[in-house]
Amino acid sequence: MAVIVLVFGTLTEAAFTYPQKKPVTSAVLVTGLIFTLSLPPTIPFWMAIVGIIVGVAIGKMMFGGFGQNVFNPAMVGRCFIYITFPLHMTNRWTEPIWGGWGGFAHWSAPLDTVSGATPLEVLRQGGIVDWKDLILGHTSGSMGETSVILILVGGFFIIAKKAASWRLVLASLMGGIFASGVFQLAGFPNIPSPLETLLAGSFLFGSFFVVTEPVSGAKTRPGQWIYGGMIGALIVVLRGFSNFSEGVMFSVLLFNAFVPTLDQTVQRFKLKRKAKA
Repeated sequence: MAVIVLVFGTLTEAAFTYPQKKPVTSAVLVTGLIFTLSLPPTIPFWMAIVGIIVGVAIGKMMFGGFGQNVFNPAMVGRCFIYITFPLHMTNRWTEPIWGGWGGFAHWSAPLDTVSGATPLEVLRQGGIVDWKDLILGHTSGSMGETSVILILVGGFFIIAKKAASWRLVLASLMGGIFASGVFQLAGFPNIPSPLETLLAGSFLFGSFFVVTEPVSGAKTRPGQWIYGGMIGALIVVLRGFSNFSEGVMFSVLLFNAFVPTLDQTVQRFKLKRKAKA
């Protein structure tokens, strides 16, 4: 899946850059990998191809290419196929493969392994999820969201390499913890606990790898705290009160639209304080 997505993502960007005699940027590889990891493992290849073409072409190149996109290209592509092919994106999850070295030696998805219950759906219905399965990744879900251990390893790696802003990650986590805690204290039974909010679904994956997208995210330090915190809080709201069990994609795309205004407001406030000083 990753190889196919990367090939078609690169070809899509090349279709725009080649006539301008410009090279394809390595950023399209990041977009392709994040997009791939946001997909369920049973989605047909051709749907993934449609998604990455839309994400790169409309989410990035239509805005002028690298550094000009307002919205996260990977989430634009995922949003398109999420709305266009909802059955394959939301109702066909595969149970973990226990044989064949955990799926590395072979891949098979017989009909009796297809399930519609992800950990988030179980929690929304008042069920109980095994914490060990969430941490190790023995759960249904998108390819990049299931293993907490692997997400943390990769997340701390990109922070250590300064490829991602720790402020955005921490702000998103704090926003989710605060919102879920407040709703729980207020007595809303459909809101999971703060720990369940972080471990189930794509909250951690989104906080480390989606919210931190450098082009579409906030650039100023105060703006990053506000941007990340609001995304984390909105994820909890969408999970608890909307028809969608997951809210990362919609939260990120919504606040992407407010980033220019947010950063400009922060800069104007700084200039006013400097002028007064």
